[in-house]
Amino acid sequence: MRLGALGGAGVAYAAMGVLGVEAMAAASGTPPALPGDLGRGRSVVILGGGIAGLVVAYELERAGFAVTLLEGRSRLGGRNWTLRGGDKVEMEGEATQTVGFGEGLYLNAGPARIPSHHEGLLGYCRRLGVPLEVEINVSRSAYLWSEGGRPLQMRQGINDTRGHIAELLAKAVNRGALDADLTLEDREKLLPFLKAYGDLTDDYSFLGTERSGFEQVPGAADQFARARKPVPLKDLLANPQLRATLFEDNINMQATMFQPVGGMDRIVAGFERALRSPVMLNAEVTGITRKAEGVAVAWRDAGGASRLTEADFAVITIPLALLAKIPANFEAPVAAAVASVPNAFSNKIGFDAPRFWEKEQIYGGISWVGGDTSLIWYPSNDLHSERGMLLACYGSGPAAKAFAARPLSEQIAAARAAVGRVHPGQEANLAAPVVVNWSKVPFSMGPWPDWYGQAGQEGHMDSPAYRLLNQPHGPIHFAGAHLSQTPGWQEGAVLSAHRTIAALAAQVRAQDLVRPAA
Repeated sequence: MRLGALGGAGVAYAAMGVLGVEAMAAASGTPPALPGDLGRGRSVVILGGGIAGLVVAYELERAGFAVTLLEGRSRLGGRNWTLRGGDKVEMEGEATQTVGFGEGLYLNAGPARIPSHHEGLLGYCRRLGVPLEVEINVSRSAYLWSEGGRPLQMRQGINDTRGHIAELLAKAVNRGALDADLTLEDREKLLPFLKAYGDLTDDYSFLGTERSGFEQVPGAADQFARARKPVPLKDLLANPQLRATLFEDNINMQATMFQPVGGMDRIVAGFERALRSPVMLNAEVTGITRKAEGVAVAWRDAGGASRLTEADFAVITIPLALLAKIPANFEAPVAAAVASVPNAFSNKIGFDAPRFWEKEQIYGGISWVGGDTSLIWYPSNDLHSERGMLLACYGSGPAAKAFAARPLSEQIAAARAAVGRVHPGQEANLAAPVVVNWSKVPFSMGPWPDWYGQAGQEGHMDSPAYRLLNQPHGPIHFAGAHLSQTPGWQEGAVLSAHRTIAALAAQVRAQDLVRPAA
């Protein structure tokens, strides 16, 4: 309190951080606990109505702040975008697409699954009454496909590889190659485990396993089970999709996975029901000015009229690559940090299709095809219904940039052909294609940021610019999945929002030490 009296709110806020008395969010995804009158007499303008902006608006209005949310699109949700029949897909440089999916079908154009450990987002699903269902992320009946080869069922790719590796390791142990690393007791325990792990014979050979599927299924009377012949290890290693057998080991892909019933945007609808604050859609931000006290945001409404919103604080969730193009009087290091982060690339292509995959025992999960389209993702919802939404392309990274530059007709043809290679003849049954090139989507112009090529280093994002933008700059705060350790996930948006809410609350408390709120 004495520091605040002598040096003002800025010094008091810094001291609170050093002393560890800021109200920082818990790592569990629980939002900061704020008193209902904390923001009394104070206002906040939030730029961007994606998940981060919605979380900030939801929590701050409940803490007594006067909240205004500005969103450039005609909808809320940001990358949380679900397409249904009749919706329009507008992309820069492309003709408008009208979604032709049948009744009840939808495409989650952005995020499409929620890991069970994303407790922040799941917590809001509970609080907002958003029903969830299991998202089937992996099917052992789906395929690995490689050029010139036949589709290989995931179960055979996984279990034959495991069998071969177990046999090799058992041979090494029995030859004494690992005696320097294993005690006799270790060896005696490891060999039985390897036998069970790889389904090896008594002499530790791998001759195939029923885990990989049946050449003859067990049936009635004397129709005995007969395992498929194993794929040679050499052929497995030559398959460029073999790494996909490790897909479900990724911490963010492990069962159990969830999805909202009816589409990912049901989460957005939950926030919309809960928010009481003014929400301005079609509000394109044209300028951001930090003033002596507070912030002024210039924006243009749907009719083209210029508007101005002033507030004590601003929370900016606009993607950095777009924010860099908006005039603002940020301090030079902040402006440079904002401008230094390009967007990545990602594409999705969906079709309305008869559920032919279910006749191949594929219920949800992914077939991996490589190339420009990368995968075929089967729907988890409405099993055994007549038709489903088949995602026939989900590609990201440098190759996605070149793919997005091709005409939409070529992109659709490539996705259709990929389905035909895995499911011969079914490509003709794919209807109502829709293409989403995220690098062309207005107010996004990319799926997530590419932090100096670190897009694939989730959990280890770091750079001077990243650290700088995760700090308050006077009354201006930045938030969003792009400022989290999981920039491609909605959980990152939630956790970044929580961090920002805590920092803003600490600023308010610091101000109250100097001049208590009225």
